[in-house]
Parts: sequence; C-alpha cells; structure tokens
Amino acid sequence: MTPNVIRMTGRLAIGLVVLLAGLTAFPAAAQTEGTVSDKLSEAIALYTNLEFDKGIDLAQQVLARPDVSSKDSVAIYAVISMLTYGKGEQYITKSYEYLDRMAGLGPCRIHLPYEFWPQQLRDRWFSILQTRNLWSCPEDKVAGVTTIAVLEFDNYSVGKYQEELGFITKGLADFFESDFAQISELKVLERDKIDYILREVEMVKSGAVDPATAVKIGRMMGAQVMVFGSITQLDDKKTKMLVKAVRVESSEIIATVEKTGKPEYFEMEKELVKELAEKLDIILNPKTKNLIDKAGTTSADAATLYSQGLYYMDQYDYKKAYDFFKQAYEKDKNFAEAKRKMDIYRPLATS
Repeated sequence: MTPNVIRMTGRLAIGLVVLLAGLTAFPAAAQTEGTVSDKLSEAIALYTNLEFDKGIDLAQQVLARPDVSSKDSVAIYAVISMLTYGKGEQYITKSYEYLDRMAGLGPCRIHLPYEFWPQQLRDRWFSILQTRNLWSCPEDKVAGVTTIAVLEFDNYSVGKYQEELGFITKGLADFFESDFAQISELKVLERDKIDYILREVEMVKSGAVDPATAVKIGRMMGAQVMVFGSITQLDDKKTKMLVKAVRVESSEIIATVEKTGKPEYFEMEKELVKELAEKLDIILNPKTKNLIDKAGTTSADAATLYSQGLYYMDQYDYKKAYDFFKQAYEKDKNFAEAKRKMDIYRPLATS
C-alpha cells in the first residue's frame, strides 16, 4: 500500500486494511494494478473525499478482474454499497442491492458488517441475517476465547437525572464494548446487532430490557456471556454503577461488580471493566491494562458528546451525529474512536 493512500484515508483506511487482510494478492503480472486491499483502500479514500462515483468505478474495475475470488467479491461489494449509499437518499435501494449480492455469495465468507458502514447499512445487513436465520457463523467460536455481548445500560436515575443522563447509557455500553475488545480472551459481539434484534421483534418496551429475553437473543447470536449494566443517580454528588455478567447457557449471574461515588461515569467504567475481567478469571497483563486505560477519553465532556453522537447515528441523522463526534474530538484530540466516527460520517453529513 502506497504512503499517499495512507495519508488520504487516515484511520478509516488503516482499519480497512486490517479488515481486508487475506484478500487476493494478484500474480506478478498484475501487481502494477495493485492488490484488492490496495484498490479498496483507494476507493475508501475517494469516499472520504466525496468522490463516490470515482470510487465505485475503481471498485467495479477490481471486481472485473479474472482472478477475483468470492471472498474478494464480498469485500468489493461491501465498499461499493457504502459508496452508493453516500450518493444520497435516492440511491439507498441500489446500495441495498449490493448487500443482497453479498449475501448470495455467502454471509460468512468474511466478518460482517464492516465497521466503516453507516448505521443504516449495518441495520439492513442485520435484516438480511434475520431473513436467513443466520445470526452467527460456524467459525465464530474460537477455543479459549469467550464470546461476550454488551447491552445498552439502563438508567434508573430519578428526577432531572433520568433525562440528563439519557445519552450516557449508550456511550457507557460502547466504551465497555471497546475496552473488552482489548482483551484477547474475549470476542465481543456487535452491540447494535443485539439492539436491532430487540427492536425488530418488539421486545424493547418502555423501561429496561427483560434479562431473560436478552439472554435468549444472546443464545441466538452465539454469545456465551451477556453483560448488563445500569446507573442510578439521585443527587449531584453520588451515583451507583452496577454491572452483571450472565452465563447464556444457564442464565445464571456469574459475576457482579459495582461502584458508588461521584458521578464520574467514564472513570468508573474503566475500573469496572478490569474488575469484571478479574471475576471472569481473566488475568490482564500490563499491556492490556494500558490499552484499556488509554482507550476512549478521560474527558467527561467529550464522552457525553460522543454518546449524543451515537444516539443520532442510530437515528440515521448523520449530520447531527457527525457534529457531536466532531465536538467530542475537539474536546480531546486523543479520542481515537470519535475521530474514526468522524471519518465515517463526515461524507454523509456534507454530501
């Protein structure tokens, strides 16, 4: 991959290279044209520059190569779908057609959905999986690795805190998911996939999600452990954060951790992640602890803004989502996840 491509695409393309690892490297005679991952990285660069049609043309050229495998084709369609979606509302149906082609080639050929897909495309992919009754793939289970799923936190606060903390619960679950992903002994399932299932089968009513229902959904997805969290704030000086881990197979609570003190939620989150890992008999080495400590943000304002961005992302309001992710990043220039989501939603907010 050439340096200029890396400069153009930033974190989004670097993430793409990781996701596309293992795709076809063409014979020597075709190397001047670049590998599949090289060309798709260039297509993503065109996406970030709002040059959607050029990106589509480039990806279509790669798709037409004679040595492209089925696995490559799925990855190429994934990028074309996103580029087509970026062209505007009138192209949404067309972008969905590429997802259908991917499903026809095999939903399990590569790990999907891609993290750089906007939320509406992710939800559409979940709909395809629901139609096929294929929420997990045979190769998802890895020996020695526990598959874990994190649900959105519940807010049991009272009075003004019920409304003021409405966004925080989504952000806390996202941070838990990101921090668990730093632990090699854990495989974290996409939280928005579980949210999608709960929404589609109308299992989410007002108030908390029924734990028994959530565990049932976790079983469908191949989760071994479900994580439930809640916050309860009664005044300005004191709050409680409670997190429970439930074994899906037996529905038993296998670990509970909690913190009570000043409402510094995102500092509490780091402590509870490490405590919960310990109770799950996972030994965190210094490197993993450092990764957890550095992930996310130490700024409460940035975390709150990011949580608001997640809310609007889920509503497909990409302009507002981008604005909040941008504000979060401006509060903390080390907040990598806010920057990554800025890269994803900036083209959709400005196109």
